[in-house]
Amino acid sequence: MQKSLQFLDYVVFLVYFVIVAGYGLYIYKKKKRETTDSKDFFLAEGSLTWWAIGASLIASNISAEQFIGMAGSGFNIGLAISTYEWMAAATLIIVAVFFLPIYLKNKIYTMPQFLLTRYNKTVSTIMAVFWLLLYVVVNLTSILYLGALAVNTISGIPFFVCMTLIAVFAIIITLGGMKVIGYTDVIQVFFLILGGLVTTYLALSLVSEHFGETGVMKGFSLMTKNAEEHFHMILKKDNPHYLDLPGLTVLVGGMWIVNLNYWGCNQYITQRALGADLKTARSGLLFAGFLKLLMPVIVVLPGIAAYVLYKEGVFSSEMMKAGELNPDNAYPVLMNLLPAGMKGLAFAALTAAVVASLAGKANSISTIFSLDIYKEIFNKSAGEKEIVNVGRVVVIVAMILAIIISPFLGIDKKGGFQFIQEYTGFVSPGIFAMFLLGFFWKKTTSNAALFAMIGGFLMSIFLKFLPNWTDLSSLYDLGMAVPNAAGVYEIPFLDRMGIVFAVCVVGMIIISIAAPAKKQVIVGGTLVTAGESKGLEVDASMFKPSTAFTVIALLICGILTALYTIFW
Repeated sequence: MQKSLQFLDYVVFLVYFVIVAGYGLYIYKKKKRETTDSKDFFLAEGSLTWWAIGASLIASNISAEQFIGMAGSGFNIGLAISTYEWMAAATLIIVAVFFLPIYLKNKIYTMPQFLLTRYNKTVSTIMAVFWLLLYVVVNLTSILYLGALAVNTISGIPFFVCMTLIAVFAIIITLGGMKVIGYTDVIQVFFLILGGLVTTYLALSLVSEHFGETGVMKGFSLMTKNAEEHFHMILKKDNPHYLDLPGLTVLVGGMWIVNLNYWGCNQYITQRALGADLKTARSGLLFAGFLKLLMPVIVVLPGIAAYVLYKEGVFSSEMMKAGELNPDNAYPVLMNLLPAGMKGLAFAALTAAVVASLAGKANSISTIFSLDIYKEIFNKSAGEKEIVNVGRVVVIVAMILAIIISPFLGIDKKGGFQFIQEYTGFVSPGIFAMFLLGFFWKKTTSNAALFAMIGGFLMSIFLKFLPNWTDLSSLYDLGMAVPNAAGVYEIPFLDRMGIVFAVCVVGMIIISIAAPAKKQVIVGGTLVTAGESKGLEVDASMFKPSTAFTVIALLICGILTALYTIFW
């Protein structure tokens, strides 16, 4: 197995780099006169088309943790891990119908701004600082580290050099603002999907050839026969991976909280649509939903193919790390089997996913710091040009910090996908409860929001460590606790999120009714009483989608229903 790139691979990768960098420079020069406008720089206000928004959403979402981590989960768990991708498609429809109209109608540009408008400055500032820490310490570092690790494994280029080059590439794109990110993401997604499909084609072909057959469809059929247990979307309680994906919870429980919080209450994601009109933004989210349906073909099937081949004794040694089986090696192992040129294309796809995701995350960090921290706290009189310049400095500083601290976080030991899910999962239920009631219940108070934010975090930690203090085996028959690898009964991660979310919602309702807020705040330029006002401009007509949107949304839902029915 060749753990290096050949001359033809470098040529293919150079073509990718020149296309992305050249197109980015073209967009930057074309829009240069507008780059001193902060809303234009951070949001590309009124400039991104529906296909650019949809492509940018996917490019920012799909990164090394999907290519490496989710392929590893495909090797280990099977198709069930696809629920993160397929349920996201349904979630994007909900966000497009119910969340986007509220953001756009109330001219919300950042998530802390929403919290300031709906609640108060205390809630907004606490969450702004938290999001900055989360994005830099958890998301940016894991994306950069895993990306560099994958590139190092495939190319043989020293790890630190890989990390530095990827960071520099991402900085170049990010400094051009959201317009450059949005439009170059279209090219990134093209390479991401094309290169990913090449790897999937190779993986399925290898399965066919190993069993004396030919063709990718035959390869898929052989996979379903030789790894039948890897093709169930709903896991049973006796499945060793039930803690990761607890049965019907992926359809009716905590998976909704994961997705709705990520796609609807996340600066990193929603920022792509906040600079567009409602029709364009909704179309962009629908396009992203269709692309999400395709993602498991690119990132999960190769992992299952690697599992089938591993069972047959193919590249057994390559799947090992420090004497132990390492599922995260599945994707790099397959990529190293690609012929010259094709490997360069797959390498470009992986790099595109990492760089696009880094650029999107860095832009969100820059946006929150510049608009919600710097302008609101440090320099209220800052002009547009100064805010943009501060944003550019923040991009560079954040990337340098990620390079410095990422090797010390143990990301490779946890696995990137699990690393991100574990740390964001402690706060997701409280944040989503705070947003949901803030959207649709005008009596929700700032004190209730603080309860959800802080109380939800503390309760998540309590439930995480509860098995260390008491035996939960009595909850097994109720489906609320199952044994882990060490035989200790614990509540599955997604179920914990559902419990915390329910407690946060009930607590917020009780607090809001018991102590209605009397503090006056400014909403839409008018002085009002926070607990007795409508809080945000909301009316039923905002949520009515167009006929075309409804038809396409129903098509996506139909495809999802078919997929879950076939692979139940």
